[in-house]
Amino acid sequence: MVNTTLLLLTVIGAIVSVWAKSESHLYREENVQDANSFVRVLTYTLGDELIEENWSQIRLTLDVILQENQDFVYVFISDARQDNRIIAASVNELQNQYIPDIVPLSVTNKALASTQPSIVMETLILRDVYFSRHLRAKRGERVMEVASDIRLSSGKKVGTVRMGISLRRVDRAITEVVKQALGVGLIGLMIGWVLAYILAKRLSDPILRLQLSATKIAAGDLQHRAQITNRDEIGTLATSFNEMSTALQSSFNKLQKTLESFELFVPNKFILAIAPQGIENIVVGVAATKSITILFCDIRGYTSMSEVMTPQETFTFLNDYLACMGKAIDQAGGFIDKYIGDAIMALFDDPATDGALQAAIFMQQALDEFNDERGQKHLPKIAVGIGIHRGEVVMGTVGFTCRIDSTVVGDAVNVASRVEGLTKLYGCSILITESVVKNLASPELFALELVDSAVKLKGKDEAIAIYELQYK
Repeated sequence: MVNTTLLLLTVIGAIVSVWAKSESHLYREENVQDANSFVRVLTYTLGDELIEENWSQIRLTLDVILQENQDFVYVFISDARQDNRIIAASVNELQNQYIPDIVPLSVTNKALASTQPSIVMETLILRDVYFSRHLRAKRGERVMEVASDIRLSSGKKVGTVRMGISLRRVDRAITEVVKQALGVGLIGLMIGWVLAYILAKRLSDPILRLQLSATKIAAGDLQHRAQITNRDEIGTLATSFNEMSTALQSSFNKLQKTLESFELFVPNKFILAIAPQGIENIVVGVAATKSITILFCDIRGYTSMSEVMTPQETFTFLNDYLACMGKAIDQAGGFIDKYIGDAIMALFDDPATDGALQAAIFMQQALDEFNDERGQKHLPKIAVGIGIHRGEVVMGTVGFTCRIDSTVVGDAVNVASRVEGLTKLYGCSILITESVVKNLASPELFALELVDSAVKLKGKDEAIAIYELQYK
């Protein structure tokens, strides 16, 4: 309906514009011809009077002309022999002026400088014009000025007749034409609206139902299908829409499974840190600086163990071991960043370090259960060392366009790894640094014992304090 309305308005507007311009042109041409004829007669009539300088007769004639023609705004004659002084004028206040103040100067210059027998110009009145105490024209009103030279038989120019004719009659005619055109257009518009409504109703009902179906699918109801049975283009569109919905449901299920599989390789918490706008926006070099708690766990004597096992046995053993360790870390609110052979690197992004210590305790408890199962199978028990440190790291992506990997870089990572290595030296299962102790929210819940107040780690100049976390 909107399109039909706009089309009708455009057509009606074009008709009104063409009609108005045509009528305006006709009225203007008619006025120009009448004015030219009148001015020529006036020129011949008053030529002799001007030559004889019969000013009173000329002025009387001009007053009669203005009284009998209501469309005439002003008439005056300027004498070229007296530097174009206005020697006779109606309206009277123009008399004896050289440049009339009721029209722009450019109009006067053009009228006096013209070499043509007569010229016609459209202009605006600069002030209110009165004749016989009656308002003849308002300031800003459009007028048509006709200027004609008065010449001797020898061709010498002796004066100029200038007449201003109001265009009110033309404007009224145009207004009447516009009213007629608008009346016709309004009737056509009403008929068009009725027909447009009928057509729009037939088209919009199935489209609205299709829109409702699209809204339901957008809301997550991928099993919804559009119930439209039209045997036209709308029906064909509905069929294509339902086919698209089926394909979309299949693609979404596949995408969901892909995302779930992807999260097994890159933890969701890691993705939120380096790609808050979604994994589709991950690029090489994206990084975020954070203060986190890092946990390293390593099996003691793993190399010797793997030497007496087949590759398949090693593979099975690692999966069983990493499963019980991973559950403990997940239970405490952490996430595994990577596996390095038998070693585990886990991260905890909580402001406090309690979760990391709880994870270490859960891991040792899970390891006890794991060793009980191995003992029933007459397999040797295993022991692990756990090191925990808190510090600032950079979490981001490294690699190039064809292969990207997520990683955590920073001195805090190296410190956590070195602390885990000290568990062998000090004969402890769990060692933590002083930064971990300082960030505990509830230190009274944990049994901590200072192991060394100033130990220098490999590659570090500053000594740090380390504590043992007792879990039994």
